[in-house]
Amino acid sequence: MIVEKKQLYPVLGEYLKNINLNSVTNERKEILQPLVEYIQSKVDNKKQIRINFICTHNSRRSHLSQIWAQTAAAFFQIDNVFCYSGGTEATALFPMVAKTLANSGFNVLTAMSGDNPVYAFKYASNEHPVIGFSKKYDDEFNPEGEFAAIMTCSQADGGCPFIAGAEKRIPITFDDPKEFDNTPLQEEKYQERSLQIATEMFFVFSQIKK
Repeated sequence: MIVEKKQLYPVLGEYLKNINLNSVTNERKEILQPLVEYIQSKVDNKKQIRINFICTHNSRRSHLSQIWAQTAAAFFQIDNVFCYSGGTEATALFPMVAKTLANSGFNVLTAMSGDNPVYAFKYASNEHPVIGFSKKYDDEFNPEGEFAAIMTCSQADGGCPFIAGAEKRIPITFDDPKEFDNTPLQEEKYQERSLQIATEMFFVFSQIKK
């Protein structure tokens, strides 16, 4: 498992062997296709690729999507990909998300603690970390324009009819693992959702022709 001639963290490399791109259904492929086309058009025109994953609270699905998409872009050596995430409101990145990604092999660092902690997620020792913290989708940390807005939850998709600066708005929604918080199934369901998101983001970038 090589990223620009540098190895992924070994545990993450092993985890990626669980990803079966053939498990992506035709229905989900149709949902993912507009994102494939958006990325491909940017690659063909040698332009930077900015993707902002948006959910209501920017606490779970949008972060999982951001981090797995950035990792998939590096894995398939698609250059100039910058992944972001945001919400219709800011809350906090839910700790089980960080734990789930750590269990998958990411090196997870807490850059700043507090009510809305800032995490750094690294997939390889010599690559830039993905910075994760809860913020609104139009926060100054995120791009102002020339990006694709990926709506990862139906509530944000329905409640946010206009995303300023977005070139493309694409609904790619996922079931919320929050339903299983404080239950015996919590850890299992977060892993399940993370694996689905990882599989679909890896499928997207596997389709890109350089």
